[in-house]
Amino acid sequence: MSDESRRIQSRQSGPHDDLQRRVQRALDHPWRKPIAEHTRVAFDAASAWLAEQRKPLVLDAGCGVGLSTRQLALRHSGHAVLGIDRSADRLSRDHGPLPPNARLVRADLVDFWRLALAAGWQPDYHYLLYPNPYPKSVHLKLRWQGHPVLPHLLALGGQLELRSNWAIYVEEFGQALYQATGVTATIDAFDPAGDPLTPFERKYHASGQTLWRLAASLAWRPDLVPRDMPGVER
Repeated sequence: MSDESRRIQSRQSGPHDDLQRRVQRALDHPWRKPIAEHTRVAFDAASAWLAEQRKPLVLDAGCGVGLSTRQLALRHSGHAVLGIDRSADRLSRDHGPLPPNARLVRADLVDFWRLALAAGWQPDYHYLLYPNPYPKSVHLKLRWQGHPVLPHLLALGGQLELRSNWAIYVEEFGQALYQATGVTATIDAFDPAGDPLTPFERKYHASGQTLWRLAASLAWRPDLVPRDMPGVER
């Protein structure tokens, strides 16, 4: 695969024109998607493990094969680190034993975030490492900043860090975050300095791409999620 083939290709030259409307819709109207039973079962098991750990929480949302979860568990040795991904294939790949303060969970993130907020979880750190950029303009609603789950994601609070090799994605997320919370995130280009957190980060850095990082300190804000209102459809 060539270096160029790894770069994001999109007709967008800046943040999506419909971003503000999508964010406001998520803030104004409740989302009624039923919780998948397999995610509910996985969340209950994760909750029991977290109670046994008796440590503050780190969420590695969309952890892929779990290498980032392992790295984060070492970096945050005083925390319990949960890596969450929906792919059984990715999570089943053998990368050696997990540190004792780490656990991998197969679950749908959009449901897991909602259950976590309802259970009162307040992670100290929340990582979104190289989410699928969905670079086609028509797929804005699939990016986290354009998705109905955004209020739940942000309401969990903590030190939020997003990394991507697409500057527009990070800029969009920063705008959505500010619109929803009033918090201005810091955005910068960074060098993983020989210690990448994920296989994607290693690949993108090796190919000479600029890597982007967004960081924000968020309060626990369950009030961001709109209450259920009769007659409102999503």
